[in-house]
Amino acid sequence: MFGKVILEEAFALPRMKKETEAWAGLFAIDGKKHAHEVNDIDETRMAYMDKYGVGYQILSYTAPGVQDIRDPKEAQALAREINDYIANQVKGKEDRYGCFATLSMHDPQEAAAELERCVKDYSFKGALVNDTQRSGADGEGMIFYDTPEWDVFWQTCTKLDVPFYLHPRNPTGAIFEKLWKGRDALIGPPLSFAQGVGLSTLGMITNGVFDRNPKLQLIIGHLGEHMPPDLWRIDHWLEDIKKPLGYAPQCKKGVREYFSENIWITTSGNFSGPLLQLCMTEMSADRILFSVDYPFENFHDACTWFDGVELNLRDKLKIGRENAKKLFKLGQYKDSEAPLAR
Repeated sequence: MFGKVILEEAFALPRMKKETEAWAGLFAIDGKKHAHEVNDIDETRMAYMDKYGVGYQILSYTAPGVQDIRDPKEAQALAREINDYIANQVKGKEDRYGCFATLSMHDPQEAAAELERCVKDYSFKGALVNDTQRSGADGEGMIFYDTPEWDVFWQTCTKLDVPFYLHPRNPTGAIFEKLWKGRDALIGPPLSFAQGVGLSTLGMITNGVFDRNPKLQLIIGHLGEHMPPDLWRIDHWLEDIKKPLGYAPQCKKGVREYFSENIWITTSGNFSGPLLQLCMTEMSADRILFSVDYPFENFHDACTWFDGVELNLRDKLKIGRENAKKLFKLGQYKDSEAPLAR
């Protein structure tokens, strides 16, 4: 399939190459190759796009990023540096690249202001933020975004009509010591990423974020971070057990409704045909977006899987590009109107 759109695709700051290589050593077999690919914008990345039929890519800063910085001023300064850097890198290539804003999430007003700057000045397509913000003098604090004081930020997302991509980050500090120490193999895609994003997503639902901001659009990756297969059980317990016991009167809808009206999932880093079919059953093809998760995953695995997966023409086009074109209001880009086969 030509003209595919992908949107969980990482970049890093070249000046932080050593830090990038050290971080890559935790999960990449070839840390130098990863560091090269995550820093490259024009050559290797574009060659992969052309080879595997990707017409448009939305770039976002690599994890754990700004969410790992406990000092608010330092985090805000780095976010602005990242946003200015990537805006300059894609200038003149708007038919191939878009960007998600990087944000410090220490303060809702500051995060809202930086998002607005990026959308208005640079035409960024939304924001991608990791699931909790590290904070506090000792770095042990964790800021979630599901309390009422964050509504000013969510209102800005809806005012600007841009989605918010909730991305996982690695566990640190006391959380790491209490839960993950001695279980290092489970950190990341095997388990911890899904736990973190699942807690934040369901926290947003149960704390009424979508009821107070009904037009907000949230994106989560990796085919829903383990949630779509469990929607029946989550919905059953919240609706049939918890609500009669007094839970969350502000939640006017069932969990399935939020997933069908406010939440999107991507295929990033989860190239399973059976799971994709299950997600289509639970959420419909209208709420699924194709993605790679580059360079943590590779174009070959993602694109050859999706091109070969058995889907009807309409659903393949929706997931591969049409849903993204509508959500991000994309104009013409390479192969944006290409037929499914050519």
